[in-house]
Amino acid sequence: MLTHPMPDPIAFSIGPLHVHWYGLMYVLAFTMFILLGRVRIRQPHIAAQNWQKEDLDDMLFYGMLGVVLGGRLGEVLFYRPAFFLANPLEIFQVWHGGMSFHGGFLGVMLAMCLWSRKVGRNLFDVYDFVAPLVPLGYAAGRIGNFINAELPGRTAPPGLPWAMKWPGIALPVHPSPLYQALVDGLLVFVILWLYSRSARPRMAVGAMFTVLYGCARSFTEFFRVPDWVEIVGGVPITSGQALSIPMIVGGLIMLFWAYRRKESGSAPGRA
Repeated sequence: MLTHPMPDPIAFSIGPLHVHWYGLMYVLAFTMFILLGRVRIRQPHIAAQNWQKEDLDDMLFYGMLGVVLGGRLGEVLFYRPAFFLANPLEIFQVWHGGMSFHGGFLGVMLAMCLWSRKVGRNLFDVYDFVAPLVPLGYAAGRIGNFINAELPGRTAPPGLPWAMKWPGIALPVHPSPLYQALVDGLLVFVILWLYSRSARPRMAVGAMFTVLYGCARSFTEFFRVPDWVEIVGGVPITSGQALSIPMIVGGLIMLFWAYRRKESGSAPGRA
């Protein structure tokens, strides 16, 4: 059995200013967005859409707002409305952790919609470009959750070599944030990056991301203590699964539609 290392959530301090590991994970996520984006704009089918480095910088600003505002509002509305209603100042203390991926996902979609209108690009081309840049940033966020000892896993079976003694929990548990970093983040990234290296129909890459993430998250939810559970037809559905199933269904519909339309993703990206 392993023991949670319980690292100090504060990475370093400069006078009264405390820099948290959780915040640094977001800096890492945004840095990877830029670096991967610069690789992506050199791919032939993406270069044909006339993407520029300046587009990355501009999108990052919009994306940061979408991630932070959407992620925090999603945490408030989807998971802990009663807590934040009783402690409203906690809404602004994002360094304590507590960011909903599904809220951030919706926030980024809205931000990219605004950006695409601003620059005159087709919205689905923007989604297709951005989608492969997201999963590694998500993985970084889950590592931040692990450092903060958030999102504990369910009780692990006896003898599981990587079962972990978690702060405040008596029995060893699955280290679920690491599972999500590896499966929902790294594995989804590898599959999506390989898929997106070739020209695909418009909407296909963005749709594939929603399907892959929705399936991965639904799987890793079996190892995480759910925030809430609904019983649907006698089957328990966790909060993460309830929010991911619409992603899977919507993504499959978009994927079918994308290939049905047979619009090449290498077409010029202006609307």
